[in-house]
Amino acid sequence: MYLAAGEGAQPVLQGHVARANPLWREAPPDGEVLVIFQGPQHYISPSWYATKAETGKVVPTWNYAVVHAHGQLQVKDDPDWVRKQMISLTAQQENNFTLPWQVDDAPQDFTEQLIGQVAGIEIPVFRWMGKWKVSQNQPVGNRDSVVAHLEQQNRSDSEAMAEYVLATRRKGKEGHSE
Repeated sequence: MYLAAGEGAQPVLQGHVARANPLWREAPPDGEVLVIFQGPQHYISPSWYATKAETGKVVPTWNYAVVHAHGQLQVKDDPDWVRKQMISLTAQQENNFTLPWQVDDAPQDFTEQLIGQVAGIEIPVFRWMGKWKVSQNQPVGNRDSVVAHLEQQNRSDSEAMAEYVLATRRKGKEGHSE
């Protein structure tokens, strides 16, 4: 899915699903759907907290970032719409490549066959809800020690979470969710 300009100020998520996926046939007309975008997440060991040695009053937790988009699913069972959506989605994803691939790089009969195997979906988003728990409830010393331990993990999910924890420190987001 990708975010496209909607009519007026309302953003629209556009995408496609396999025809075998019941989502596009079974979504209730005029009913609300929920799209979940998950950001970084990571287990946080209580042994990582600087205050563990001081008080021992620490427990394990899970840090995460997530966004929920609420809207009404609209089916776009139209090969021309799906082709345009695929072209836009591909252009967005290939944007930073030196030689970006384009849908028209593949044989047209091949892409037409694949387009016939999917249904387009569009969701005008009427409500967004974001939430994060990234150690912002911890004192600065604990956040610093969490970042140090996350960086020692040397994994992409650990590094991403370390950046989120650092961002709360730089912006002073004490105990706030966004």
